[in-house]
Amino acid sequence: MKLRYFAWVRERVGRGEEERDIPPDVGSIADLVAFLKTQGEEYEAAFENERVVRAAIDRIHVKPNASILGAQEIAFFPPMTGG
Repeated sequence: MKLRYFAWVRERVGRGEEERDIPPDVGSIADLVAFLKTQGEEYEAAFENERVVRAAIDRIHVKPNASILGAQEIAFFPPMTGG
């Protein structure tokens, strides 16, 4: 699965995107965040306040309980403000 990171999430993870095999028991965005936090200090830092980080599945904004089943791309980014 392709994971993409934007803004300070990207800076903390240390890359803009990656391909990653996701364990079969990871079924939602919240599960994915919990899994990623176990993958190293950089992920732990990026998701330390996971309630702030937003997610999109295949370019559609979703809530943490959204299923990732069948997703091609998941993006993580900080909250945005309009202008």
